[in-house]
Amino acid sequence: MYSATPHKVKITDTTLRDAHQSLIATRLRTEDMIPLAESLDTCGFFSVEAWGGATFDSAIRFLNDDPWDRLRLLKNELKRTPIQMLLRGQNLVGYRHYSDDVVDRFVTAAHRNGVDVFRVFDALNDIRNMQRSMDQVKAAGAHLQGTICYTTSPVHNTSTFIEMARELAAQECDSICIKDMAGLIMPEAARELIVGIKKAVDIRVCLHSHSTSGVAPMSYQAAVEAGVDILDTAMSPFALGTSQPPTESIVAALHGTPHDTGIDLMRLRNVRNICLLLREKYGCLISPISERVDSDVLIYQLPGGMISNLVSQLREQDALNRMEDVFAEVPRVREDLGYPPLVTPTSQIVGTQAVLNVLLGGERYKNVTKEVKDYIHGLYGKSPAPVNTEIRHKIIGNDTVVTVRPADLLEPTYEKMKAEAEKAGLVKKEEDILTYILYPAIAPAFLKGERLLEPLPAKQPALQPSSDLPREMEVEVDGEVFSVRIVSVGGNRVEVASAASQKAPRGDVEGGIKSNMQGMVLKVNVSRGSEVKRGDTLIVLEAMKMENPIHSPVDGKVTEIFVDTGDVVQNGDVLLVVQ
Repeated sequence: MYSATPHKVKITDTTLRDAHQSLIATRLRTEDMIPLAESLDTCGFFSVEAWGGATFDSAIRFLNDDPWDRLRLLKNELKRTPIQMLLRGQNLVGYRHYSDDVVDRFVTAAHRNGVDVFRVFDALNDIRNMQRSMDQVKAAGAHLQGTICYTTSPVHNTSTFIEMARELAAQECDSICIKDMAGLIMPEAARELIVGIKKAVDIRVCLHSHSTSGVAPMSYQAAVEAGVDILDTAMSPFALGTSQPPTESIVAALHGTPHDTGIDLMRLRNVRNICLLLREKYGCLISPISERVDSDVLIYQLPGGMISNLVSQLREQDALNRMEDVFAEVPRVREDLGYPPLVTPTSQIVGTQAVLNVLLGGERYKNVTKEVKDYIHGLYGKSPAPVNTEIRHKIIGNDTVVTVRPADLLEPTYEKMKAEAEKAGLVKKEEDILTYILYPAIAPAFLKGERLLEPLPAKQPALQPSSDLPREMEVEVDGEVFSVRIVSVGGNRVEVASAASQKAPRGDVEGGIKSNMQGMVLKVNVSRGSEVKRGDTLIVLEAMKMENPIHSPVDGKVTEIFVDTGDVVQNGDVLLVVQ
C-alpha cells in the first residue's frame, strides 16, 4: 500500500457554506453565522468556506440578507482564518456566463471585502471558462485554488483528471481541489488520483467530498495515505448525509498520527455546541432525504446541494411524490447532454430539465429551458462528450454550435447595467451594481427593500389534510385585495402562495394558456393585441432557478394578459389568452 511522507493534514471547514447549502437549502442567516464564525476562528483551520456557491442567491432571494454585508461581517470575526469562497469561473455566483469586465470587478470586490482563498471551477472542466477569474485572483494577490470537478462517466478517468491538474498548475494555482460534489470517489480512485497528481506536479492537493453515498470517510482515509494536504469537513451537527464528513471525527482520527491536524478537540467542542443550537433552530428545514445515506447517488450522481434543492423544488411544484422518477431521469438527461459533471450550473440545467421531462408528462424535451438550449449551442463551453445528435436537432435544429470560449462572444456589460441600476435607484454602494448584474430579475426588489425574510417553518405537529380546511382566501395588503390559494398543508408547515394577482383565473378559459409549474414571471414578451405564431415565446417563468418559456400553442392574437413581471404563479394559473 502506498504511504505518503508524514505530513500534517490541514482542514477546511465548510459549515458556513456547503454544509448548510447541502442540508438546509442554504438558509443559514448572517445573524446566526457571526457567533459561529467567532468560535471557528479559534480552531486553526486552513480556511473556512463561508461565501460563494448558492449563498449569494439564497441570501437575496429568501433571507433579505445582503451577501456583501455578510462577507464583511464574517471577515471581522475571522481575523486569523482565511475566508474561502466557491467561484463558478465565468459564471461567478450565477447560472450563466458574465462578460469579462464583470468577472474582473466581481473578483476584485470579493477580495476587497474579505475573500482570501478562491476555489475556482467550471462545471464542464473547461479551463477556458476559468481563465479570466483565475487571472484576476492572482492579480489580487489571493490564494488561487484551481478545481477539478470529479465525476464518473465513459469519458472521464484518472488520466484526464491528472492532465487537467497539470494544466491548472501551469496557470500558477497555489493548490488544487478535487471537488467530488456527489460523493462518488471511491477509496482506491482517490488514492490513485492523488498519487498521480503528486507525481505529475508539485502542488498542494485538497479533497472535497460529500457523505451522500456513505463512502467519503473511507475515501478521506485513503487520501491521507496518498498524501492529500487538505480535507474539507463540516461540524458534526451539519455533517454527513449530503454534507461533508464531520470535522471532529476526522480530526480525532488523525490525532497522534504523522498526519495530525494539530486542531484541539476541546476548541471544536465549543464550536459544536453553537452548531447544536443552530441545528435545533433550523432543524425544521432538514429533510430526511438529505440526512440519510443513499447509495442510489452512485447511479444518479446528484451532488449534495442538488438533492436538498430538488426536494425543495418538487415540494414547491406539489410533486414530491415524483422524486424517484426525477432521480431516474437525471442520468438519462446527463447522457443526452454529453455527460456534464453535475455541479452548478449544470446540475440545475440537467436537474430542471429532468423535472420538466417528468412533470409535464408524455414527450421528453417537449418543454425545454433556455439554459438547455444555450448549453447545446455551446454557450456554456465544450461538453465532455458530444450531445446526442437526435436531441440536439430536436432542440436547436440546424443552428451552429459555438466552439470559441463562450465569453469571447459577450460584449462588456458592467457600465451599461451600472447605468440601469443607478437610473432605477438601486445603488447605495458599489457592490449593489454587481448584485444587480448577477441577478437582474430578483435583485431590484431586494435592493429596494421590498423582499421579505422567508420565515422558518413553524415547529408544530404535522397537520393532516382535511376537507374542512380552507383552500382559498382573500387578504388585504396596503388597501389592495389579493386572492391567495393554500398550496399545501403538511409536514411542518402551511404554505400560502399568492396567485398571479386577483385577476388571474383558474380552470378552463377558452384560448387560455396556463402555467405548467410554480414560478415567478420573469418576462412578458407580448401585449394585448399582439399577433403571435405557434411556438412563439409568450412569457418566461423563472422556476427552479432556470428560465422556462411558455410558448403559444397556436397562431393567433393575444386578447387578455393576467400577469405582470414579478408575479408568482402556480401550476394551473391562466397566464394569458390567445384566440
